[in-house]
Amino acid sequence: MGLESLFQLENRVAVVIGGSGALGGAMASALGSAGARIAVVGRNAERGMSRAEDIRRAGGEAVFVSADAMNRESMMHARDHIEKSLGPVDILINAAGGNQSGATLQPGDDFCNLSLEAWQQVFDLNLIGGTVMPCQVFGETMLLRNSGSIINVASMSGIIPLSRVVAYSAAKAAVINFTKFLAREWAPRGIRVNCISPGFFPAEQNRSLLYNPDGSLAPRGEQIINHTPMGRFGYAHELAGSVVYLASPTASSFVTGHNLVVDGGFSSTTI
Repeated sequence: MGLESLFQLENRVAVVIGGSGALGGAMASALGSAGARIAVVGRNAERGMSRAEDIRRAGGEAVFVSADAMNRESMMHARDHIEKSLGPVDILINAAGGNQSGATLQPGDDFCNLSLEAWQQVFDLNLIGGTVMPCQVFGETMLLRNSGSIINVASMSGIIPLSRVVAYSAAKAAVINFTKFLAREWAPRGIRVNCISPGFFPAEQNRSLLYNPDGSLAPRGEQIINHTPMGRFGYAHELAGSVVYLASPTASSFVTGHNLVVDGGFSSTTI
């Protein structure tokens, strides 16, 4: 078997929820370059349509579908629209997620005073709406064909809980645990379920924590770089190989329940 055929996704339909974001968008482009027909799903129409256009400009096939990851009816409507326009879904990427300032410990904060409402919002976005519900909606039709690959986007902080982002770390740990549960449940039905845990990739939600307004590293950014053996942050395109590998029914045909860490060695460092 040739190397190219291992990672060929031609004629497969991939849905990227959160595809209008930086990391989700990079994953959508990677799958498109491997031949998949892409549905970029998100709430930001401008960025979502721009990503779909970039994929088409590169020779791929892509559409943008507006949907709310927190609304089951919206997601079911998106699924039906995608299947009518592109075909049955083979690959699902759950890349929607984020944090809430109210669930983050600031210097001097008391953990006992953290907002439980903010905690609930973080769990709803990252675990329930961003992962569990899309797996139910799109997994329902995958089960009819006994075939599919689901890739959940977790975080390195779900493995090693980071300081301050307590709710986010706990939610991403739950995503990893859920991934393993669903992999076990659906393996007999031909559906593989894995997750990717990115390390530190500057994006909109964390840029202000990593950089000062003048572009220099903030104290937290310096701490992270000093703790990362590769001595830098990741670039969004560096997730391409991981997502194509896990999406490919050939390259990763015997891989399920796996959490693939892409963090420059951060999680391997102690003292």
